[in-house]
Amino acid sequence: MILSKASEYAIRAVIYIALVGRKGYTPIREISNALDISFHFLTKIFQVLTEKEYLISYRGPRGGILLAKSASIISLYDIVVAIDGVELFQQCAIGLTGCGENKPCPIHERWGPIRDDIKNKLMSATITELVEKMKKDELRLADDNAHVNNWFQALKVLKSN
Repeated sequence: MILSKASEYAIRAVIYIALVGRKGYTPIREISNALDISFHFLTKIFQVLTEKEYLISYRGPRGGILLAKSASIISLYDIVVAIDGVELFQQCAIGLTGCGENKPCPIHERWGPIRDDIKNKLMSATITELVEKMKKDELRLADDNAHVNNWFQALKVLKSN
């Protein structure tokens, strides 16, 4: 995929935090286990998202992660840019410096509209929208690992009660 592994994990984790919908902090270990993401890699991702003020973190036995903003105003674009910067939406697809309208690369005319479309789709997709689709079983956050699926089924039962 076009997105870095860090961006992919960040998106999944933020959706998870919003999906769980706790009033308090969600433990990082819980998120790591539920999404089958390395705990240490996830803590580095959360550190960046905390610095960019998308998350609030709290250390200690009752610590964890909390959304710093409403999920309805956080877009996928916000998360990708927080993790990887805007370069994905500005760089040449084949890595040539100075590629642009004046000095286009061989695929510039084709890549530009695709890149812009990806950017627009990421900007228009909010975390709340994706959480709603998760609740309707239209999306999934993890590979089809038994422990992950069992956890999500248990979460659905808890949410319905």
